[in-house]
Amino acid sequence: MSNVIPLVIPSVKKELERESAESLARRYYADRALGTGELAITHAAAIAGLARELKLDAATIDAAWLFAVPQFWQGKPGWEETLRPQVAADTLDLVRGLSALHRLRDVTQPAGNTKSSAPAQAEILRKMLLAMVEDIRVVLLRLASRTQTLRFLTTAPAHPQRLAIARETLDFYAPLANRLGVWQLKWELEDLAFRFVEPDTYKRIAKLLDEKRGERENTIREVVQALERELAAAGLKAEVAGRPKHIYSIVGKMRSKGLEFDQLYDVRAFRVLVESVKDCYTALGLIHNLWEPVPREFDDYISRPKGNFYRSLHTVVIGPDDRALEVQIRTHEMHRHAELGVAAHWRYKEKSGDAKESFDEKIAWLRQLLAWRDEVVEGADATEQRDRDQQTAERLKEGTKRAKLDDTIYVLTPQGKVIDLPQGATAIDFAYTLHTDLGHRCRGAKVDGVMVPLNAPLATGQRIEIIAAKAATGARAGPSRDWLNPQLGYLASNRAKTKVRAWFNAIEHDETVASGREQVQKELQRLGKTATNLADLATRLNFANMEELFLVVGKGELGMKAIGDALALPVAKGETADDDVSFVAKSKSPGARAGASGGVLLVGVDKLLTKLASCCKPAPPDEIGGFITRGRGVSIHRTDCKDFVNLRTQNPERVIESGWGDVRETLFAVDIDIEARDRQGLLRDITEVLSREKLHVLAANSQVVRAASGGSEARLRFTLQISDAKTLSRALVIIREVPGVFAARRK
Repeated sequence: MSNVIPLVIPSVKKELERESAESLARRYYADRALGTGELAITHAAAIAGLARELKLDAATIDAAWLFAVPQFWQGKPGWEETLRPQVAADTLDLVRGLSALHRLRDVTQPAGNTKSSAPAQAEILRKMLLAMVEDIRVVLLRLASRTQTLRFLTTAPAHPQRLAIARETLDFYAPLANRLGVWQLKWELEDLAFRFVEPDTYKRIAKLLDEKRGERENTIREVVQALERELAAAGLKAEVAGRPKHIYSIVGKMRSKGLEFDQLYDVRAFRVLVESVKDCYTALGLIHNLWEPVPREFDDYISRPKGNFYRSLHTVVIGPDDRALEVQIRTHEMHRHAELGVAAHWRYKEKSGDAKESFDEKIAWLRQLLAWRDEVVEGADATEQRDRDQQTAERLKEGTKRAKLDDTIYVLTPQGKVIDLPQGATAIDFAYTLHTDLGHRCRGAKVDGVMVPLNAPLATGQRIEIIAAKAATGARAGPSRDWLNPQLGYLASNRAKTKVRAWFNAIEHDETVASGREQVQKELQRLGKTATNLADLATRLNFANMEELFLVVGKGELGMKAIGDALALPVAKGETADDDVSFVAKSKSPGARAGASGGVLLVGVDKLLTKLASCCKPAPPDEIGGFITRGRGVSIHRTDCKDFVNLRTQNPERVIESGWGDVRETLFAVDIDIEARDRQGLLRDITEVLSREKLHVLAANSQVVRAASGGSEARLRFTLQISDAKTLSRALVIIREVPGVFAARRK
């Protein structure tokens, strides 16, 4: 690019007539060139021409001429202050919007520098662009500008960025044109970009077409006229349109269907729009009568719609020049759904399943705006054009604002990656979205290079840089409790709030465990038992590990007397943690006896102390087995208990066959696990069911976790006293009927 000369616009007296945008552009740009090497004035003239082809209003065409003024401006005062008295306010707004989109080049072009840029990032970039614009006409001008850039690159010497620009077009701009239904630009963007990305394939298909685009279009006009005559003669009111398939579309279909070029039937496609479903089938018969249909190339999507509710008749016929023609027949209503419906059509075509319903509605509304614009412009004469231009501009701007109603903003990382956040999100939300640890260590933020408060709401298009502490190992280095205060506005996303709460819960957990450890150690010192194995002590008290013991002690739920009682129990030398079991069966009444061995019969042995293992809590009619412990009798396990299986494998000689004796007057403790959707009153409803069944609850434990679907899930465990398995089965059935419960089973 030549050296940039500061633009200086001479002041214009208010009483003088405004200079035309074209004249201003020629004076401002002079011989300045764009980064591609194309003269700015040449590029501007081409954009203005495309804007006319798109039937855009005068203000938009003026903005097309002035698109590069902000890019070249170096004078004082700013370009907006200097241009404001010389152009319409609407034009100035559009130029400002183009300038904002121009700054996205640093983000969109890197996405196209690799052969397989991430589809998710390209999708979010398109959403970001639509979220940034205040007027849909800005997007149309940007698409026109990219079309002209590619046109220029086809005639210019090889440009170092040509391949990157082409890939960016295929990944970003062509799908955007498809979403908006701007077919005039979509096919040209795809073909021109594909020409640079895969030149050999492009040339091969172009040669196979064996006719110039102009010749194909002449053929299409002839076919359209023949169809219109045939349908009119039958008294059918119909609209017929045709278009040649472009090269990129042909290659895409060949690859998706695994076909060669000569196997394709839809190189040229036609569409017939009629009034009713009956007319669709009548038109089909007339077309098949006019030209010979190709066998097995007929699809009836009216009686059998596609998964996205697309409806139409598709047929292939041999046309007047002995070439295959694809014809689609549908009603106007079917066509509106296909083109303007809830964005199902473009998502089906692009194989995209990542679209939110709100974004679908936004695209649909923007498409309707563009269709309305076409209808308005087509009926205007010269005397009405100016007023209609103004009305069109106002409605497009208002419509774009309506389409912008979204709960999402799009911001950039320092590396240019786009991150979507909820409306009102702050730099802290942004940090937690990138990484939990970065959120914990967040101490400041820069937005577009300027320091901002951590509770300042972010806006679409801003570039965010997080200033973080070196490490977050202690409470001081982690998040602040103020972040959870909704009045201060530090956090907007539920994800960030959850992570901050989890941080403080972990801190409190660690502090409670440390407090419990200290209390236990002091008690052991007082009892003179400092050599006690803490892991063994936890097992004696029926805790899975030492941390659980310390946590319960730290919360004050277990007193020091229980620790002293556990230490007073006799333990045989060499006893292991696997030998530790507890009595979990007791008589219903003090005078009742369940047999000499507590309701358990040991084969070949009598009068031997038995204990029901706490790991599996067996109860009739479970199959059981006995394991002889060292000095503590026989522990009774369920035969499918993992601990019993391990014990039997390691010490088979200590296993003794066991069975149930007289257990009519005995209660047994069992554990049940319940999974349910978390809600208020869930625990109360379950305990009421247990109370009605007259089941005594020995212990209860609950935990709330995040479900895969995004909600909260409650996991509860109850230890119940039962007399037999039938009682337990009946209780489980009734618990499953509690609203929100989706699983209840014995542990």
